[in-house]
Amino acid sequence: MDQAQIMKRKREDWSRIYHKTLKRIEAMIDVQRMIKDMKKIAEETNMTVIEIEGTILMASTNNRTMNATNITQMVENL
Repeated sequence: MDQAQIMKRKREDWSRIYHKTLKRIEAMIDVQRMIKDMKKIAEETNMTVIEIEGTILMASTNNRTMNATNITQMVENL
């Protein structure tokens, strides 16, 4: 009888270890998914920043052109 209880206890211990291991693996998978999602969001954010930077540069170029045109017209008017 003692042998049967020992075997049952060992099986329960292994079962607990198995379930704990599964939970840890699931947690690692969840973390990997989160990291993958964060990477995707970072890439999208980077693209948005690049687009904004292009828009700012375009506006800056347009502003310089307008300033040069205005200065030229002012000089011509003098």
